[in-house]
Amino acid sequence: LNKLHYFRRSGVQHLFLQGIGPNRETQQQKPELIPSGKLSMVRTTMEENFLEGTLHFLSDFVSCQHYPPKEIISHLITQILLNPHQGEMLKDTYMLLMKIQMLHPANAATVGWDWTLLKYVMENQEKPPGRLLFLQYVVQTLEDDFQQNLRLRLLHKSIAKKVLSCDKCFSNVKEVVEWLVAAVTGFGFSQEQPQETTSSSSEAQAEHSSSAPWPASTDQAEVAPPACFAQKSAPAGHRNMLEQLSLVSLCCLLQSKTLLSSREAFLNTMESHLLRCKLLELLFQHSCDVPTNLPLSLAKILYFLSHSSVLLPYQDETATWQRWDEMLQYLSLLLLSYQNVILEHLRTSFNDRMDMIIQKAKPMFQVGDDISDLDVELKMENFIARMQHILGQPLPLQITKKLCMLRALFLIVSD
Repeated sequence: LNKLHYFRRSGVQHLFLQGIGPNRETQQQKPELIPSGKLSMVRTTMEENFLEGTLHFLSDFVSCQHYPPKEIISHLITQILLNPHQGEMLKDTYMLLMKIQMLHPANAATVGWDWTLLKYVMENQEKPPGRLLFLQYVVQTLEDDFQQNLRLRLLHKSIAKKVLSCDKCFSNVKEVVEWLVAAVTGFGFSQEQPQETTSSSSEAQAEHSSSAPWPASTDQAEVAPPACFAQKSAPAGHRNMLEQLSLVSLCCLLQSKTLLSSREAFLNTMESHLLRCKLLELLFQHSCDVPTNLPLSLAKILYFLSHSSVLLPYQDETATWQRWDEMLQYLSLLLLSYQNVILEHLRTSFNDRMDMIIQKAKPMFQVGDDISDLDVELKMENFIARMQHILGQPLPLQITKKLCMLRALFLIVSD
């Protein structure tokens, strides 16, 4: 329900920022810049490179009624959050940026980062300590701004439109696809020299906030952000183009000799159910002994169960039953994602989807979704017989459990 009502949520939600949001009285007052006298104190600390003082004053001066100008936010990002020598202050800076975003969500005119800075951070081989926090911040700003403009029917004014539009900055979209591939393989970023990271005042491009949790480990930080960013920041109206551009590359990549754990991590952390459905559909379609022209539906997923084979290569010697176990895992993942596509009306346009959610429209099933319990049982029995013939032995317990889970999912989704 929270996902279906995504357009009603209020942006940054963080454990340490509870209780500081605007009340009814302050919500009725128009926010203003921090008074000039206080801003001069902040700028003095910036000129003297007294970063602790900058954070201290801003933490005190930012409130429901007062916000800092864009150049100060940019200073927090470039001089502290992305400064490799300021590791001890990363959390304080991160929390301050979130506080500003929660109280005063940025738009395309007030954002404190630009694409040049983002690209430099993504492709910089040195990987500053605040890299993951910055990426979480960028994703959150894009998401907050997108939701706000979706609600107002002003997607053409969104930050995503300015930085990831296929008609205005297609090269940026191509770079996101490259980052997606690099996120799975662990390599692939180009060796570019640092570029100018400041943006012109007339082309501000991103909001600043972050509701993402703290990173669990440095290793995760090096793998997760590119895929996370690419999935979350795809622009409204152009996400389909990004999907089409990336699906072919990702399918080839998943069929290469990548580690099983890498494939699973990539698919399990993909937040776009529609993209995951399309990717898994292509993988299963390619592995079928007899391809089908059926549109994606419950009937087609059952067809995959009967006709798919194991074609994904492995780096190590993996037992045959383990390869079939991976296949069943991906089939369950496809089924779960397809259920979300139906329930969340993901096959409709953004504007129509919002109207359907407001009207509490029922899920829209299509031809091929009307499978019966008997259909499921027959396909399951056929698969079990085929598996026993291939393995030449009773099914391993792990595969039996996967089949039980898959059967239950089919019965739930088709009910």
